[in-house]
Amino acid sequence: MSEMVLVTFDWVPEIPRGYVRDLRVRWALEEANLPYRIETVPFKSRNAEHFSSQPFGQVPWLRDGEISLFESGAIMLHVAERSEILMPQHAEERAGVINWLFAALNSVEMATLPYSIFKFNGDEEQTAGRQALDAFLQSRLQHMEAYLSRRTWLVDTFSIADILMADVLRLVARFDGLAEYPLCRAYVERATTRPAFAKVHADQLAHFAAAD
Repeated sequence: MSEMVLVTFDWVPEIPRGYVRDLRVRWALEEANLPYRIETVPFKSRNAEHFSSQPFGQVPWLRDGEISLFESGAIMLHVAERSEILMPQHAEERAGVINWLFAALNSVEMATLPYSIFKFNGDEEQTAGRQALDAFLQSRLQHMEAYLSRRTWLVDTFSIADILMADVLRLVARFDGLAEYPLCRAYVERATTRPAFAKVHADQLAHFAAAD
């Protein structure tokens, strides 16, 4: 099996460390026991070569032989397809994982990301727009709380969908935004106490700290 190459920034400021999206890919690769190595691109100067691999100038992207993928959801699905550990083979369970993978990115992250941006920037002004975004997030969390009242993981066993969903919800948990949602909070704790998460979280922090 060929070694995959995960590309991330050489450095980022202190606040986003531990939350840069290469972490979710590292986590999936570790859970799946797939070989990979890390390469970097400059954070402060994004050249044409960077944009040719990631059209929005972001990270991560993944190279697997001749294949190059740049959206974290696409990368995660590709990783899951390389290992039965994160993607069940039974058609019904597989469909469930794919459903929840996209739900994490489209239904939940679209609510958690604006919330986290306000929090990262220390912006607490309660404008009408901000109140609407907060209400949107609360609605999504209420639906997740109801679903998790019946399950340990999103499908029968831990999967790629749980990595994405837990990583998406971590953005809210960082600012104690899950305080009123104990099942969501417990779900994130279950996922992030897994050894693979502990390893890649420490790896990412060490990676950026080494460039200070």
